[in-house]
Amino acid sequence: MATRSLPKLSSGPVGQQIHSIYKDRLHQFSDNGQYSSDNLQGVLYEDRVSGDEHVKLQVYSPPDLSRPTFGEATKHDFKDTRVGEVFGPSWSTHWIKIRLRVPPELQKKEHLELHWDADNEGLIWTEDGEPLQGLTGGGERVEWVLPQSFRDGQFHTFYIEMACNGMFGNAIGDNIQPPNQNRYFRLKTADIVAVNLQARALYVDFWIIGDAAREFPENSWEEHKALQTCNSIMDAFIAGNGSQESIIKGRQIAQSYIGDKVDSPSVYETNQQAIIYAIGHCHIDTCWLWPWAETKRKIARSWANQCDLMDRYPEHRFTCSQAQQYKWLEILYPKLYDRVKTKVKNGTFQPIGGSWVEHDTNIPSGESLVRQFLYGQRFFESRFGSRCRTFWLPDTFGYSSQLPQLCRLAGMSRFFTQKLSWNNINSFPHSTFNWVALDGSQVLCHMAPANTYTASAHFGDVSRSISQHKSLDQDGTGLLVFGKGDGGGGPTFEHLEKLRRCRGLSDKVGLLPRVKMGDSVEDFYDRLEEKAENGTEFITWRGELYFELHRGTYTTQARTKQNNRQSEFILHSIEYLATLATFKNRSYKYPKKDLDDMWEDVLLCQFHDCLPGSSIEMCYRDADEVYAKVFETGKRLTQNALSALGLSEYDPASRNLVALNTLFWPRSEIVRLPPYNNSHKPTYALVKGKTGIVDVEKLHGKTSESTASIKEIREGVFELTNSHFKIQVENGAITSLIDIAGDREIIPKNQKANQLVIFDDKPLYWQAWDVEVYHLRSRHELVSGPSKIVEDGPHMVSLITETKISERSWVRTTISLKASVEGQPSYIEMASHIEWQEDKKFLKVEFPVDIMNTEASYETQFGITRRPTHYNTSWDMAKFEVCCHKWADLSEAGYGVSILNDHKYGFSTAGNMMRLSLLKAPKAPDAHADMGRHFVRYGILPHAGPLDSRTVRTAYAFNSPMAVHSFSGASLKGASDLLSSITLNGNPALILDTIKRGEDDEDVSRGELPARKGRSIIVRIYESLGGKAKGCICVGDVLGVQSIYQTNLLEDDAGTLELKDGSCKIELRPFEVATFRLQT
Repeated sequence: MATRSLPKLSSGPVGQQIHSIYKDRLHQFSDNGQYSSDNLQGVLYEDRVSGDEHVKLQVYSPPDLSRPTFGEATKHDFKDTRVGEVFGPSWSTHWIKIRLRVPPELQKKEHLELHWDADNEGLIWTEDGEPLQGLTGGGERVEWVLPQSFRDGQFHTFYIEMACNGMFGNAIGDNIQPPNQNRYFRLKTADIVAVNLQARALYVDFWIIGDAAREFPENSWEEHKALQTCNSIMDAFIAGNGSQESIIKGRQIAQSYIGDKVDSPSVYETNQQAIIYAIGHCHIDTCWLWPWAETKRKIARSWANQCDLMDRYPEHRFTCSQAQQYKWLEILYPKLYDRVKTKVKNGTFQPIGGSWVEHDTNIPSGESLVRQFLYGQRFFESRFGSRCRTFWLPDTFGYSSQLPQLCRLAGMSRFFTQKLSWNNINSFPHSTFNWVALDGSQVLCHMAPANTYTASAHFGDVSRSISQHKSLDQDGTGLLVFGKGDGGGGPTFEHLEKLRRCRGLSDKVGLLPRVKMGDSVEDFYDRLEEKAENGTEFITWRGELYFELHRGTYTTQARTKQNNRQSEFILHSIEYLATLATFKNRSYKYPKKDLDDMWEDVLLCQFHDCLPGSSIEMCYRDADEVYAKVFETGKRLTQNALSALGLSEYDPASRNLVALNTLFWPRSEIVRLPPYNNSHKPTYALVKGKTGIVDVEKLHGKTSESTASIKEIREGVFELTNSHFKIQVENGAITSLIDIAGDREIIPKNQKANQLVIFDDKPLYWQAWDVEVYHLRSRHELVSGPSKIVEDGPHMVSLITETKISERSWVRTTISLKASVEGQPSYIEMASHIEWQEDKKFLKVEFPVDIMNTEASYETQFGITRRPTHYNTSWDMAKFEVCCHKWADLSEAGYGVSILNDHKYGFSTAGNMMRLSLLKAPKAPDAHADMGRHFVRYGILPHAGPLDSRTVRTAYAFNSPMAVHSFSGASLKGASDLLSSITLNGNPALILDTIKRGEDDEDVSRGELPARKGRSIIVRIYESLGGKAKGCICVGDVLGVQSIYQTNLLEDDAGTLELKDGSCKIELRPFEVATFRLQT
């Protein structure tokens, strides 16, 4: 038998390949550059035609930056245009009418596309008004596959809606700079192109194998094999002079490395177990570097793309959140919405998230977070027949501590994000873990190990899904979320082609983690939960997921934050009044639609680039209009409800006065009455009573209960006194604050509270988003002018001080002290008018206090977050600026100080120095952020004893002053009994936060979901201090309540409670949020 043997004589020298040279050579084959006409780029397209003979163009340019619908636009006359024409300015729309005819020489080609590139976004429409596919421009997503019906030699008409903005708005160069409002776009390409599909496929083959050569370990055989395979492909292409045969030969060589199934979804149909699960995604910021109006079009462009890809790639699964975006699509693009709905039914288009928008979680109130879930889940259930099980929030700037509890109460046990991978101080230590809320509730959290929600489906993205996985001890699987995002777009055909090759490579060669397409996000979490059920103990993380970046978002765009806080309190009061008004007057209808509209607008503005302050100026003009509508509707609804209850606006001439307490505990306060007959002398009243209608006692002079005084004790030094405090003020700063009963000085010696300070504020990059720790080194104390008395009692004393910040900016602060009211806490109030015209500065106000503790307490949604006051570790130091809601507190054993505010969220406590952040002055992405006039109120609330319900309730009252109303003289007993008919007794840590009607009551329901018979009242209560608390819900006979049920946030019954003699006992665990349905 003949056998081969090594030749006896050498045929010539063979040298060792220089690894780096052969690796660098790979770029020659696929890159655009000096060799592009000789490499694969030169054979990607078989032919290309353009010009009027083949592609006739006409345009209609709507005036005034308007965005007409398809129907409106196509009614107008179109004029001729051409390639090379310039369109603009920024944000304008141009409708291009295209008449396309495929020439005979292209009609038999395998694959034809229209290539369209004007460097801006666009949407292709059929002649009869169906949106087909989005276009990105700038070389990305510029192709549209021409239908087979276009190959008949006839002209075919369609339209492109051109938007004069790029994927990331209209900034020039750096995307986050303010947009150029006069940007123009040149139409560069409008060609019919015959694509060489084999060459395109080889391009992707080579891309992935080349990545293996570059990214596999150099000492591995897999890396060497990849490099040899790539060089063999190049050699075959050169030998065949770039012929079709050489391209096919190259693909055959590629199969030795990636297998022979990469051209179909069957590549995933092997018996090999995958550990990376890829899901297509398109994160569309509801506003950011573009306004809401453009977002609505981005949704259509992006989701049309995905529907098209699903038809071409059966394995493609696409997930998308934000009920608001689905609703916009439903209203504005009904044909595309129906197409999406069909894909949802088929399981390929997968709604996720369960919230109205991908909202900020630091700043919205607890009830706002509830409504994000309530409105989101109800929308998904009513449109698609099911609720979401995974809370999806990949891009929000930190995650507050009660989210796991609220998720569970909204029917979601899973949470997805990746944002903490952006931390710029400490690396978050887990990828898959149980995240535990303040009350002990938990959700299973997965943070994509690739550290992105916009992966490009590269080889490296798949590899990093394991190499960066931090929880491999518990589970070795990861979610890969891929697709163009932030500005929309979603996955491209190249993404899907690359993933097929990654899977083929894993099965053929190994080493690369095996990726799978075709599963849903829920499938991924189902497997994790099954592991937990079978004994896997996932790591736990308790409390907030603090984001070590973007701390400036607690402060930037102050007006939006103020509008948000005011909207939340307005809605709280309207729902309470309207709920009980429906039980007084059958002719009064609960204004469900108006309330829904108000809530949806407020929830929209809580999007994570709107409320935090990180959007362009156009977005805040839009937000101002939205809030103005909310306030207008709120005023009308309030007047209607009051009228139904027998109350009217305050009439100073009326003797029939009452006040309205919309908080659900007794209050006694001194309130200032509106002026009468243009009188400049303030008049006051003592309002005192339980929830609802309370008595008003006009105060005319000194009383034993109501006295405050002020005097200048030496030049420029003023002393303000009531029965609780003695305060000294010099040049606007509080130099002494003595608690009279406790005989305690609260301000440390030689220090000053209410001291305004300013800092240089130049973050590393993200101006509106960030404040960096080094800003603290630039502290500058502002010097105030002399103070003067503006009110001298006996019911309130005040003095005013002006502080010059610069030639263009100033602060005018009024420090006030009301007479104390027996049994009620007393606080010092500051009200500041600020003219702010600064450049990259940060204004704060300081409160040094003679208190020592290693932790300070900050109100968060339905609870308290405690954070360090020291910098022992980098984790402690990273929290140099944090978020609080209505109050922050520093207490030691036996005493403490709370700082109250009416709409500020940024705070810091370092040692005994408490600082409330007031205003930032970033110049990007909004060049005019926060410029102008501001008004802010804040207060100092010293308290004997620990932090307790006095702070919690006083902060609510600080944000919800009691309003005085008139009535006709008829008895208000019926209305009074109704408004006080629901009370909460027991532990004062229990806070009754919300009273509203049931969503599906038959007299309230709008028909989205099945109605429930009868009438019900929803009551939401939470434990506010962190201890087990017992109480009683007491209901008056006037309501006719027959039974009480505990429910979840979606108002599904979870159990029946005993109602005995109008009283129902409850017990809540620490920081528990509980919802009850009172059924009549």
